[in-house]
Amino acid sequence: MPALKQSGLRWLWLAVLTFVVDIVTKFAVLKTIPLGWDHRIEILPFFNLLYVRNYGAAFSFLSDAGGWQRWAFTLIAIVVCSMLVFWMRQNNAQQKMVNIAYALVIGGALGNVFDRLYHGFVVDFLDFYIGDHHWPAFNIADSAICIGAALIIFDSFRTPDPKSSDA
Repeated sequence: MPALKQSGLRWLWLAVLTFVVDIVTKFAVLKTIPLGWDHRIEILPFFNLLYVRNYGAAFSFLSDAGGWQRWAFTLIAIVVCSMLVFWMRQNNAQQKMVNIAYALVIGGALGNVFDRLYHGFVVDFLDFYIGDHHWPAFNIADSAICIGAALIIFDSFRTPDPKSSDA
């Protein structure tokens, strides 16, 4: 196991940055945009800002389940984050892609956990669409989780190069 300074934990700053950017943007949305799709702010022909509440998980999965999902998703996120921190500690700091991926997932997951515990719901505000077809609204935390997950998948297909610092 690498020493703490040389472990993947050196990349946790990215998780903190992701968390802070997510929370700051959500509080900005809460202060400036009224709740609901009727109050969307058109930015581009395919992108709006708005404020909606998500009581479930991705794509509002289980949003009408009665409240237990808030605690279940919080517990799942804490367990996953704990596992990722453990794996980061096992990794070498030079394994950049996987450590960045884990940090993005941790920061995003904790951003949504904060929302669930503080507000009782997750604040979503990014709305991409084509014509009348809208992708479900999401936030910075969701974006970080998706990017992190994609990097983890991509990294799993790579053949480590023993000469590379990202092996």
